[in-house]
Amino acid sequence: MEEKEMLTEEITLRLVKEIKRFLLEDALALSRSSDEQLMVRIKEIIDHKLVHYEITPQEREKIARRVFSSLRGLGILDELLDDDSITEIMINGPENIFVEKDGQIYRYRRQFESEQHLLDIIQRIVGEAGKEVNQANPIVDTRIQKDGSRVNVVLPPISLAGPVVTIRKFSKKPMTVEKLLEYGSITPEVADFLQKLVRAKYNIFISGGTGSGKTTFLNALSNFIPEDERIITIEDSAELQIRNISNLVSLETRNANTSGRGEITIRDLIRSALRMRPERIIVGEVRGAEALDMLQAMNTGHDGSLSTGHANSTRDMLSRLETMVLQGNAGLPLPAIRQQISSALDIVIHLSRLRDKSRRTMEITEILGCSGGEYQLNPLFVFQETQGSTLHKVQGRLMRTGNSLKNDYKLRLQGMSSQI
Repeated sequence: MEEKEMLTEEITLRLVKEIKRFLLEDALALSRSSDEQLMVRIKEIIDHKLVHYEITPQEREKIARRVFSSLRGLGILDELLDDDSITEIMINGPENIFVEKDGQIYRYRRQFESEQHLLDIIQRIVGEAGKEVNQANPIVDTRIQKDGSRVNVVLPPISLAGPVVTIRKFSKKPMTVEKLLEYGSITPEVADFLQKLVRAKYNIFISGGTGSGKTTFLNALSNFIPEDERIITIEDSAELQIRNISNLVSLETRNANTSGRGEITIRDLIRSALRMRPERIIVGEVRGAEALDMLQAMNTGHDGSLSTGHANSTRDMLSRLETMVLQGNAGLPLPAIRQQISSALDIVIHLSRLRDKSRRTMEITEILGCSGGEYQLNPLFVFQETQGSTLHKVQGRLMRTGNSLKNDYKLRLQGMSSQI
C-alpha cells in the first residue's frame, strides 16, 4: 500500500495555487458562481488533488477556506483579522508578515502566494473604500470595510521591500470607560471627573506616542457626550466607534486621483463641518495645517470638541500644535498662535505606552493661558509609579496633584461642582 505524504505548509501553499489556477481557467463560470457554489466546487477539486496526502477533515476544510478566501476574501488577512488577540498586522512584502500580540511582535508562519496576489488583495481593500493606489499614487490611508481596521499602504518604487501594508485592528466592541478602569488606565475618581468635563463641554485634546491608545481613549470619552447632541467626526480614515449618538455625521478625507484632482483634506472637512450646525466637532487626529482650523472652531462656539495628536508630553503637544499651525500659515506671529492654542484648549490628556507595553494615562493637565510667551499649565492628575515595579510589570496609578481646577466657568454653567 502506498504511504501517504504529510501535508506541510509548503505543500499546502502549492496546492492552494494549483486549485486556484484550475478554477481561474474558467473565469466566466467563476464569476457567475455564488459563494456556496464556489465552496462546493473547491471541495470537489480538493478531494481529487489530496488523495496522496495524509490529511484530516479539519485540514481539508482549512485548505478550502484558504482557497475561497484567496479568491473572494482577503487571503491570509481573513485569518489574521478574525484573531482577536492580534492588534497590529505588518506586511513587508509577500513573504514577511509580522503581527503584534499583547504588545509583542512575532513573525507569522504563513506568506502570500506571490507579490501579485498581495497586490490584488491591496486593490480589493482600497477599492471597497472608494480609493485608489498605484505607481502614480503609491501611498494611501484607508480602512477595511468589514471591521473598520485602519490600513496604510506603500507600493514600489517607494517601498524597496515590495508592497508594504500596515493594519491597525480595532476591537469589535467599542472601548468604554469601564474597560479603561478595568485595564487600570484611569481611576474611578478620574472617570467621574472626565465625565463632568465632557458633559460641560470642555475642549479636550488627547496626546501620546504611536500605539499609546489615543483613538481608544477618545472612543471611551465619546460615551459621555449627551445623546441629544449633533456631532461631526472628521478623520483621514474612519476609526471612531461612536455608538450612543444618533445625530452623528462621519466625514472622511479623500486622496487626489491619478490626474492630481479631487483631493479632500481634513482642513476642507473642518471648514465644511462648521456649516453643518455641529454642537461638537471631533477630529480624529491633527497632523498639519488643519490644526489652525480646529483651534478656530473651538474658539468660535464649538465647545466640547475633541481631538488627538502625536507627542511625548503635554508641553511637546503644545509645541507641535504651534509647528502644525505654521505649516500652512507661516506669516502668523508666534505669540498669536500661542494665544489661539491656550484659548482653544481647556484640558490635555497625555497617554503613554510603558516599558511593559501597557497603555496608561500619564497626565491630565489644565491649560490656564499664555503669559510672557509661556503656557501656564495646571497639572491635575499625574501617573506615579509605585514600588514593586519591574522591567516587565509597571505598577502605579494616576494620582491627584492637589491642584484644583481653575477654569470652572463651564462646570458652573451646567450646575456642576468644580471639585475634583
